[in-house]
Amino acid sequence: MPFTPHTQEDIQEMLSTLGAAGIAELFDEIPAQLRAGQLNLPDGMGEMEISRLMRMRADANRRLICFAGAGAYEHHIPAAVWEIASRGEFYSAYTPYQAEASQGTLQVLYEYQTMMASLTGLEVSNASLYDGASALAEAILMAVRVSPRSRRILIPRTVHPAYRQVAQTLVGRQGIELIELPYDPCEGRIDPSRLQAYEGADVAALVIPQPNFFGILEEVDELTDWAARNGALAIGLVNPLSLGLLHPPGAWGQQGAAIACGDGQPLGAPLSGGGPYFGFLCCRQQFVHQLPGRLVGATLDREGKPGFTLTLQAREQHIRRGRATSNICTNQGLMATAAAIFLSLLGPEGLRRVALHCHDNTRQLRARFQTIAGIEPVFSGAFFHETVFHVKRPAADVLAKLAQRNILGGYDLSGHYPELGQAILACATEMRTLEEIDQYAHELERIMHDA
Repeated sequence: MPFTPHTQEDIQEMLSTLGAAGIAELFDEIPAQLRAGQLNLPDGMGEMEISRLMRMRADANRRLICFAGAGAYEHHIPAAVWEIASRGEFYSAYTPYQAEASQGTLQVLYEYQTMMASLTGLEVSNASLYDGASALAEAILMAVRVSPRSRRILIPRTVHPAYRQVAQTLVGRQGIELIELPYDPCEGRIDPSRLQAYEGADVAALVIPQPNFFGILEEVDELTDWAARNGALAIGLVNPLSLGLLHPPGAWGQQGAAIACGDGQPLGAPLSGGGPYFGFLCCRQQFVHQLPGRLVGATLDREGKPGFTLTLQAREQHIRRGRATSNICTNQGLMATAAAIFLSLLGPEGLRRVALHCHDNTRQLRARFQTIAGIEPVFSGAFFHETVFHVKRPAADVLAKLAQRNILGGYDLSGHYPELGQAILACATEMRTLEEIDQYAHELERIMHDA
């Protein structure tokens, strides 16, 4: 049986068996400056202990009323979604290399692609990517392959800060320059006048978040048309749930966005303490050969019967390395399966109703905040689903006190956006009741009064 060390004595026994002087010797191929150093990990736990710990943490999460968003959202997931997705045919299946033995999985992914293409207003969807941040990085790499004349990308500060960091990590060493665009301090969205400096310049793409990280709606038509006039691709970074109400990226401006990407977590993936989620990436048909990941296609077998197969596989595992587009395209097949079931159950009207309910709840939350002394909305622009407000005391302290009252109050923006001062990003999905919104506002008012 394989040996799994649990205690320091076990580790010493393992090192002795291997003839190694210490743990560091096992990693001597890694340059010293890249090593993390001593991790100081605790001793391992048995199944009973870890199960007890997980139950305690799950119970603690259930007691919190969640008004946090910032890229991961608590939505209602119909029970049927995971009753179906957790069946053995889907739950334990891996990449469907063998088409004749994987028709069910392939059909579900084909349906997923069809729904995502319809949702984004574009012609092709892959299935699928690791998460929203890496999907944005892949969209940038794709844009550079499509427009090799330039390796410059315009990316607004209104894009999720973690997405910008991941994109910089993945593309920064490939000679691609990410140029940050500022936002209007009053409206909280891209200032179109700041694009004048790039008129006629060599720019491969403009990233357009909708809604942006602050929950504000960008002027997507104007921005998309600017990109088209200047020979740049428009990359729509979208919350898929918002597309139940908002125009899809493929319909932005006169020509539409060329690429759409984002995180599919709102489509049936539970918060789960941070994952797993999945990224989606859609594009126009003309760019399909630059699309990373896998594409499932419908076909006919030798007897003329319909079937499904992997049509395009853009990884070096399947094609020549020189023709591969990327290796950062982990297939989150189970999450995409859940999304296909989620979208099938809701349909277009159900998705629209959920989006409307989210927006209405956030409007109610914002209205309640405006009645509290010491609370001010930060931006005046139209919003969806999230809102930013200023507090007249440290945001971290406010959120900590709310947590003591079993309210997860939002995201502290002061770290990534110090220019906003003490500001909090809050979200109210369809899961929140009017009573919970009133409770949040009441506790926030007490905290402000105590200050």
